[in-house]
Amino acid sequence: MIEYDQHFGYQHRYAERYAGLPVVQLTSSPGEPPPDSGTVAWRISGSSWPDGTYNDKGLGDAFDAFFERADPSRVTAIIIGEWPDCFTQTSAPIVERLVREAPRLPALRSLFLGAISGDYSEISWIQQTDVTPILEAYPQLERFEVRGGSGLRLDPVRHEALRTLRVETGGLDGSVTRAVAGSDLPALQHLELWLGVDEYGGTTTIADLDPILRGERLPALSHLGLQDSELQDDIAAAVASAPVVARLETLALSMGVLTDQGAEALLTGQPLTHLRRLDLHHHYLSDEMMRRVTEALPGVEVDLSGQEEPDEDDGEAWHYVAVSE
Repeated sequence: MIEYDQHFGYQHRYAERYAGLPVVQLTSSPGEPPPDSGTVAWRISGSSWPDGTYNDKGLGDAFDAFFERADPSRVTAIIIGEWPDCFTQTSAPIVERLVREAPRLPALRSLFLGAISGDYSEISWIQQTDVTPILEAYPQLERFEVRGGSGLRLDPVRHEALRTLRVETGGLDGSVTRAVAGSDLPALQHLELWLGVDEYGGTTTIADLDPILRGERLPALSHLGLQDSELQDDIAAAVASAPVVARLETLALSMGVLTDQGAEALLTGQPLTHLRRLDLHHHYLSDEMMRRVTEALPGVEVDLSGQEEPDEDDGEAWHYVAVSE
């Protein structure tokens, strides 16, 4: 589960650790001796506030500094943070640089593109690009994460090594979801999609999710997260009969507009007692439904934190996802 932070909102910040490694912020003093390149995760940012001081430089300069300070042949994890004007300038130059430098980064296994906090840019403002070339250039990549759905594109791929794929958006375009669903990912264990809302580009439909829920191209999947959706009840109903669920260990339908209707579908669908964890945090369930869910899954760790109340406006109830703008 992603804890809500008053300052950063819902986000995997990875400020201290990423991929099991301590994070090194590249804007640290250049006079410091470089760490062992293979034992840290390198955070590369084009703009940041180290020690409370604003520092602005192009991401190209930050990459140059990274290659000067690190031994790229041993680097296993990289976090790409904010870049100047990331709300108007796309990540295309970053993707191009990563692809060009792939021969120098043979050990890279974990990559986060766009680990940008809300105080720098709202999630819907982050301008992404086609990330397909990254997966094609790094066939040994095991973990790939992207934050920001504006301009995000992906083509169906076959990737033999990828184990974790996470996409954080306030609105996920259906074409990206269909590309994920149409990809052959035989090693993928963890799939997490923040679907968001239509207002911020979330056009994913239940039909787009169907190949994922069938799981035919995801034989190793053990965690599925279909989260942050205004269609959360419909997703729950689809999950209730989805073939992929029987082999999952953990399931996340959190951060969205889940009501008693969706929870009822889960309770009357296929058994979920084999799950180790069911994450439903940030929901609109009644107290009675929360009790029913808990009692129906006695051996499952069920997260029902963040019980929300709909906002009332002129007698109409409004439900909100956790992350949109």
